[in-house]
Amino acid sequence: MQPLDYARYAADVASDKLATDIVVLDISSISDFTDYFVIISVESTRQMRALVEDLEHALEEKGGIRHHREGAPESGWMLLDFGDVVIHVFGVEERQFYALEAAWPEATELVRIL
Repeated sequence: MQPLDYARYAADVASDKLATDIVVLDISSISDFTDYFVIISVESTRQMRALVEDLEHALEEKGGIRHHREGAPESGWMLLDFGDVVIHVFGVEERQFYALEAAWPEATELVRIL
């Protein structure tokens, strides 16, 4: 799979697991550390914990290699670094507070699932 395929697949997995406000951003032309952000909102720490585990398992089954995992459900944010794809899972309030999409205004939005 190509990096964009992994990003889209992560968005699909998140949607299947009832996450909300899922966005895939192409930041390849403005970032030197990754090509795509997948930004996801969840309603609870329990949902975050389960979704992160499901995403790791699903992407690794497709050949993805997780380089790093950061954050904790209790903090309202977790990050999964798959190299060319970085997945951010936020609680709803934390997503609004950090406004990651606004921090990357030059990014190209490729997918949005409400």
